[in-house]
Amino acid sequence: MVKSVTSLTRNGLRDWIVQRVSAVLIAIYVIFLVIYFLTHPGLEYAQWQTLFTCNAMRVFSLVVVISLILHTWVGMWTIGTDYLKPLAVRLIYDVIVAVALLAFFIWAIQILWGV
Repeated sequence: MVKSVTSLTRNGLRDWIVQRVSAVLIAIYVIFLVIYFLTHPGLEYAQWQTLFTCNAMRVFSLVVVISLILHTWVGMWTIGTDYLKPLAVRLIYDVIVAVALLAFFIWAIQILWGV
């Protein structure tokens, strides 16, 4: 059995489950925000700030950011393994994607927690 070192879980079924669970979490978050926008017409900065200073919303947002990162990694890894055949090109691609996702995660923490 061939195992890839760059797969998220080194198991296709687990990667599939990670993508499905993360997609559900992202969908719940988007639905929540849409409902929030619809129930708060004329949303102003103060209301928006109140929503995101609540620790529950910060944690929920961070969980969704992590889900988005995992979802993206599985998808981008799949694209890389399917379409980038030379090993060197694929490794460079994986490193670029990993660095970009890490930067996105750090940026999200700074935005959500004001660090």
